[in-house]
Amino acid sequence: MFSISRLALLLVATSSSAAAFTTTTRTSRTAFSVRRATVEDSAVATVFDLNEYLLSKKDDIECALKASVLSTMPETKKICESMDYSLMAGGKRIRPVLCIAACEMFGGSQADSMPTAVALEMIHTMSLIHDDLPSMDNDDLRRGKPTNHIVYGEDVAILAGDALLSTSFQHVAQDTPKTVSADRILDVIIRLGKSVGPIGLAGGQVMDLECEGKQGVTIEDLTWIHTHKTATLLQVAVASGAILGGASPEEVQACEKFALNIGLAFQVADDILDVTASTEDLGKTAAKDLDADKTTFPKLLGLEESKVEARRLIDEAKDSLAPFGEKAAPLLAIADYIIERSN
Repeated sequence: MFSISRLALLLVATSSSAAAFTTTTRTSRTAFSVRRATVEDSAVATVFDLNEYLLSKKDDIECALKASVLSTMPETKKICESMDYSLMAGGKRIRPVLCIAACEMFGGSQADSMPTAVALEMIHTMSLIHDDLPSMDNDDLRRGKPTNHIVYGEDVAILAGDALLSTSFQHVAQDTPKTVSADRILDVIIRLGKSVGPIGLAGGQVMDLECEGKQGVTIEDLTWIHTHKTATLLQVAVASGAILGGASPEEVQACEKFALNIGLAFQVADDILDVTASTEDLGKTAAKDLDADKTTFPKLLGLEESKVEARRLIDEAKDSLAPFGEKAAPLLAIADYIIERSN
């Protein structure tokens, strides 16, 4: 059994001060649990309703996603159907919302960040399509529906993932408003590219595959895997939104610290849910990691210590956004949601 202090040493240091921030749960009206957040400083206290915020973004995000993969000729009907099938299969849309919220925190608009928000969800969906393939995780259920290769065949599923990835970069370059400077758009595209490369999603996935059934996998190995396979795209979501909103390099760095921690916490929570939730609740096959003999946080730390580690990561993440006060309320509420969700 490993101590969580060893994992703590691997993470980016964050500010020791934090804005006071508490959340309580009430009845859910969307795929997210409802959060009602209180953000306080010395002069003012306001109540932030995460559910209301998410509802205000949901329709616009779904419409933008749907419009991004429309077939324009008979010859592309099948590939676009396959892309649409997985892109529009539901999901929590955490990455698009994080991007938009970060952009708005620095005075940008939803319109400024929506093309990048769509691109992030395209990249994430590509990773899910490819993860589910027989040569990878070999799963036949995703978001409560048959996986892409079950419906369209392995060949079309691979190509649909490829098309989503390439289209994501086109979408940012082509559709970001011209009011956003070209150097900021280029910065976002570079970060997106890096996030899926060898020091990103692909590299993390390869190491994850290599560690299946392997003895002696360490907490350092596991942290490297999920820093790159899971946390990097969340980190790019928040950083890109901040860049598009006009953040300074120092402000972008604070956002990256926040997102790295919530990204790792997201994976710890996923690992916990894999052994505690049902297939019906998850919308994908439960205990899949256990059956594949994958190294997970509960396997190395134990279930209860993993829960403690997830909370520690979220608390450190929230500390990073303390300088931004109430403007960070949506991001802070999403951070709490990440470890309190049921799927």
